[in-house]
Amino acid sequence: MNRDDTVDTLLAFLAQDGCSDAEFDALALRLFAQQHAGNAAFRRFCQGRGATPRTVRNWRDIPAVPISAFKEATLSCAPADSCERVFMTSGTTRGDVKGRHYHPTIAVWDASFRRNFARRFMQGTPRLRMAVLFPSEQEMPHSSLAHYLALAVKEFGTADSAWFVGPQGMDADGLRGFLDEAERSGDACAVLGASYSFVHFMDALSAAGGRFRLPAGSRILDTGGYKSQSRELPPDDFYAALAAAFGVPREHCINMYGMTELSTQLYDDGNACVPSVKSGPHWIRSRLVDPLTGREVPAGERGILVHCDLANFNSVTTLLTEDVGVASGDGFLLLGRAEGAQARGCSLAVQEFLQASRA
Repeated sequence: MNRDDTVDTLLAFLAQDGCSDAEFDALALRLFAQQHAGNAAFRRFCQGRGATPRTVRNWRDIPAVPISAFKEATLSCAPADSCERVFMTSGTTRGDVKGRHYHPTIAVWDASFRRNFARRFMQGTPRLRMAVLFPSEQEMPHSSLAHYLALAVKEFGTADSAWFVGPQGMDADGLRGFLDEAERSGDACAVLGASYSFVHFMDALSAAGGRFRLPAGSRILDTGGYKSQSRELPPDDFYAALAAAFGVPREHCINMYGMTELSTQLYDDGNACVPSVKSGPHWIRSRLVDPLTGREVPAGERGILVHCDLANFNSVTTLLTEDVGVASGDGFLLLGRAEGAQARGCSLAVQEFLQASRA
């Protein structure tokens, strides 16, 4: 398939209501063959694993690239300078080194977002008035989260939706006015943003002695954790505080799990209980591995999450994260970041990638 054919095939696949294991494997293997041929750094990594289009039999056999590799190599089948969008990760302890995820066309990413967000967050509601607690896409053009939130407002927000975080920080007074108006109108609304932004607002609200009771049908979406931008709260305390501050039941406080290196987001069905089960649409599959061996862990044991995201058609479909999880139902429980032996295993996987890709 050429790139246009790949995009058309993917858009049709995303538009389906689901897929069989055989259909998922067939498309995963076609994308693997393309990425093996067109992505030099990935091909060298696969050669070190003895993985070729002839030996890889299903999606579980595709070598998982550590997410830190996006900081070390250009993982793109298309020439980087020809890509329509480039999303960058936030800075790291290594200074200003950032991972880059190249998108020759943003159409697949957008389609992945649109179908998934409509089902998991909007849940049949066509539009909601939205308050966004994150900088705009104009202020952060290389942020996948800024694009995600801009697309949420464009596709599912009303015309009077608004942003309340900008270069000067959070407009807490403006957000309070938004929430006051929502209470008076009786119309459901949505508040979306980074988890740490909610902490800042709840602290300001608590200091002022205020709280809200948003209309029935209102919901909250948080994502991204704290990233040292605010004090950290245990999950149960965080969602209890959200419910108290906004008057939104915890089952309508939804967490989105995503990352710059993926093109698809995963969601829970609210946080009445934590940790909550995260799951994704039919075009992404997850498994749990021991990072030292790469083998899947037995059912019920903790492992490092590996995601195979078919919307990642230009980079690599299969990523080794640094997140610990355990399988639960049709999804997984997210338990935190890798530590100890698991963190060392992730570091060794990065070293293996670097040695192979630079050989």
